[in-house]
Amino acid sequence: MTHMSFEEAIKALDSGIIIDIEVTPGSRSLSIPSGYNEWRKRIEVKLTKNAQKGKANEQLIESLAKLFGISSSDIQINSGATSSKKSLLVKGVSYQRAVSVFGALLKG
Repeated sequence: MTHMSFEEAIKALDSGIIIDIEVTPGSRSLSIPSGYNEWRKRIEVKLTKNAQKGKANEQLIESLAKLFGISSSDIQINSGATSSKKSLLVKGVSYQRAVSVFGALLKG
């Protein structure tokens, strides 16, 4: 049984992890994570900010930093800054920790 396939969206690095995310900006409520897209292998995130002047990216980074209890300077957008499909580099968070944090929220 591999219903925990959201793990495919998280890749371990020496210094941290890369998370593949699909963002829906301008949503009514903030939801991190809001689900998992198994076709695109991306963790889905809903943001209330619109994708203007980097506002959605800011909200995404701040929210993830809060989720993992790290500084937002430890998160950077690796690719997809102007796209809804983003890859984020998160420093100082282990693969296991990311899996348990997202896993707890995605099961709910």
